[in-house]
Amino acid sequence: MSTLHIVCPHCDTINRIPSERKFQHPRCGQCKEALFTGHPLELTGRNFQRNIERNDIPVVVDFWADWCGPCKTMAPSFAQAAATLEPQVRLAKVNTEREQGIAGQFIIRSIPTLVIFKSGREVTRKSGAMSTADIVRWVNSSI
Repeated sequence: MSTLHIVCPHCDTINRIPSERKFQHPRCGQCKEALFTGHPLELTGRNFQRNIERNDIPVVVDFWADWCGPCKTMAPSFAQAAATLEPQVRLAKVNTEREQGIAGQFIIRSIPTLVIFKSGREVTRKSGAMSTADIVRWVNSSI
């Protein structure tokens, strides 16, 4: 039986769960909250590296900003994609205005930009607003 490391979206504790249990609504061993919420997780300088490097499932990050019209347009689609893709994939958001260091580290030149990470490494990226179906299709074809 293989195990997965999943970072809790509530307390950032790293949990080990049997891989077949990820579909059974697992809870964090530390805070007892759900490990999969079906909602995008807000990443900051405090929890970004831990979530990107320590989750054994791919993490899709939406780099966005409050002032960006296409970002605001895509936000509901990204949230719906999170509900569709979890627990196979974790979806997260980084506000590039508040987290300029992270945006600079990944050379984010236009927003929204979606980046897929696996085992701490960037796999692929795509810029521009997308519908829920387009996000799901792109993620599934890239992982």
